[in-house]
Amino acid sequence: MLISSDKVCFGFGGDSLLENVDFALSENERVGLIGGNGEGKTTLIRLILGELEPESGSIFRKNGIRIGYLAQNGGYDSSLTVFEEMREVFASDIRDLQTLEQIERDISTLNEQSSEYRVLSAKYESLNKRIAARDSYHFEVKIRTVLNGMGFANAYKQPVATMSGGEKTRLKLCRLLLEEPELLILDEPTNHLDMKTLFWLEEYLSTFKGAILTVSHDRYFLDKTVSQIYELERKKLSVFKGNYTKYKLLKAERVAALTKAYEKQQEERAHMQEYVDRNLVRASTTKMAQSRRKALEKMELIEKPLLPPPPPRFQFTYAEKPYETVLKINALNLFAGEKKLFENASFTLMRGEKCAVVGDNGTGKSTLLKELVKNKNQAIQLGRFVKIAYYDQENANLDQNESVLAELWGRHVSWDQTRVRNILAAAGLVAEDMEKQVRMLSGGERAKLALAVFACEQGNFLILDEPTNHLDLPARESLESALKAFDGTVLFVSHDRYFIRALAGKILELDGKTATAYPCDYDTYTATKQTEKKPLASIHTPALSTNSAPKNEYYQSKEERAEKARKQTRVKKIETEISRLETEESDLNADLSKPEITSNFPLLSQKCARLEEIHAALETLYQEYEQLLS
Repeated sequence: MLISSDKVCFGFGGDSLLENVDFALSENERVGLIGGNGEGKTTLIRLILGELEPESGSIFRKNGIRIGYLAQNGGYDSSLTVFEEMREVFASDIRDLQTLEQIERDISTLNEQSSEYRVLSAKYESLNKRIAARDSYHFEVKIRTVLNGMGFANAYKQPVATMSGGEKTRLKLCRLLLEEPELLILDEPTNHLDMKTLFWLEEYLSTFKGAILTVSHDRYFLDKTVSQIYELERKKLSVFKGNYTKYKLLKAERVAALTKAYEKQQEERAHMQEYVDRNLVRASTTKMAQSRRKALEKMELIEKPLLPPPPPRFQFTYAEKPYETVLKINALNLFAGEKKLFENASFTLMRGEKCAVVGDNGTGKSTLLKELVKNKNQAIQLGRFVKIAYYDQENANLDQNESVLAELWGRHVSWDQTRVRNILAAAGLVAEDMEKQVRMLSGGERAKLALAVFACEQGNFLILDEPTNHLDLPARESLESALKAFDGTVLFVSHDRYFIRALAGKILELDGKTATAYPCDYDTYTATKQTEKKPLASIHTPALSTNSAPKNEYYQSKEERAEKARKQTRVKKIETEISRLETEESDLNADLSKPEITSNFPLLSQKCARLEEIHAALETLYQEYEQLLS
């Protein structure tokens, strides 16, 4: 057991936030922690870390447990370069390797019969075993594997201090992965990651040796990486076996079962109470009535199950239908300053289509959407009667000094206040939020306001840039449903693969050079991309070598001459095989310095497995070679 809690309660300023929280997290478990904004997920993490103490109850931590924590904006400051910072993780390994080299130099100068030689030999053997157990020889390969997989292949020499906040958060995650703690706590780890890096991280975490507790709104990521869900709702923690999709089914079944049990008990209590009321005053049935009244009093009541808090509601409508062709792009060249993002792109979007724009960070997804909204490029043609509504991921169109109510009402001055309040309430903004200034809202509240403003524009062509950012899971699912029900045209950028999968019937991929349209859903697109990949690969094992030389011996008998000939034949075969394997090993080791290999974790793992096979085969051949020459 790594961490467990027993009836933990906690609150702030007299307001209860967590009540009677119980859980037990064991070695190698994969847990997803979910809950609405403000339900206490971060508070629970701080309790686990020991940064907060429970008001009542207790939290048990394994003695000496090593916990790695990635906060939501968990970057850090350093005067080192990226690669130097990662080398710090392996400082003890590097010292051991340097000490081993020094012992090798010292021992080579000593007489094999001396006591000092025996002492150093013992130290050498002990240190070599520790190095082998920690796999210290491969520390640089491990660093390259993680850095390249997390998108830092070209940033080894970049000072950490010059990086953006998002890059520092990713780099902190790199360090945590290399440190390999017993428990890895990740708060929104998929923020700031593009699709390629997300896939890599999922693969890497599947081989991670410790336990993982993940707070995430990325449902696809949860489905791929966790086998248990902790849900915080109305101060209580519920545990569900399975990934996010399984949790949805189990929770619905649990609520249905509790509701049925509650209704059955209420019906039973009503019948018993009716019997008591009718028969208590009748002499012949008084005893029976009293017995049932006592049974009623002793009955352990089933609490009425509370339905989940209602999610926000969105509705997208438009006044006028556009022509069939909504958007036509012909030979578009797109730049970000002096940098060319892609060239000669052509793309058509028809009425009613829903298309996701995907690609790595920096390939121009947001830039493309803004170029469409400007509609000043001759390569872009909008159809007749097309009305664009644009959702900006930064919510830059909101006046930060305006009140929530005035922000929407000021755009529709002819509407009455009741209508405006109802729209905002449907979006999940309560009465207490109405007079707040926009700048005082949380990220999730600001996103809901921006979506309410966006929906009221009544566009028939919706363009959305990262609309699920800052939204909790119920809000994401509500937005998903509203856009699926919308019969207009939708073009959107999102890192939420579950959202893309549920909504997109077409994919536009930007790869830094070209824009390619895939007329299919997300599952078909990802399957197509997998088949386009090169075979996968993996990790370095140091090459072995031998300097043995055949002995010159004279055999007088016929049998001895025959045995010598057999040995010589076998020696030549072994030499040929060793040469072939060492060449293959050298080629594999050369591959490990290539970013396209070290950034591909499955490919890297495959090459590692082959190197281990070669290492084992060479070890066997070397032993046989030495025996033949002895």
